[in-house]
Amino acid sequence: MAKKAEKNGDGPVIIKKYANRRLYNTHSSKYITLDYLAELTRKDVEFQVVDAKTGEDITHGVLTQIIMEEENTGKGMLPVNFLRQIISLYGDSMQGLVPQFLENSMDNFRKNQKQVQDVIESAITSGPFGHIAKQNIEMMRAARKAFMPNLPGGKTGGADTGKADDVSELKRQIAELQARIDTLNSK
Repeated sequence: MAKKAEKNGDGPVIIKKYANRRLYNTHSSKYITLDYLAELTRKDVEFQVVDAKTGEDITHGVLTQIIMEEENTGKGMLPVNFLRQIISLYGDSMQGLVPQFLENSMDNFRKNQKQVQDVIESAITSGPFGHIAKQNIEMMRAARKAFMPNLPGGKTGGADTGKADDVSELKRQIAELQARIDTLNSK
């Protein structure tokens, strides 16, 4: 997923984690936070976290910690049923296949994200409340551009930024529209 380093050709940025839980960016010679590592991840900057004492690669654990913090802030993206399915695969004979499957699935999702967004947007805007949905989408983009002009991806308000927010909002709108349609159909 993360392919580019902070400087061209330097390889991954090395982050040292000390016993006191502090993270040190050896590239910039600064102490950093998990939020900073999350931002590097969003910007596709390749980094490796190593235990400062043993030199052991602990990137996996730190990335998992970032996911846990994101999930606990109310921005949950992982459905409970999905988490249960993942947990149930630990120790299963399929455990070895799951990481590669999930990585390939996520890579494909990211590659096709614009197409998915276009399909969802088309589905929403072609319904009976299409003009309202179009207005809402444009207002969301304008608000995102005004309040968060420096989103990763470089194209403020474009299809490459805030996709998780857009998809979540579109899913919410679809559910709301479906509820309205169901209400109309039941009358």
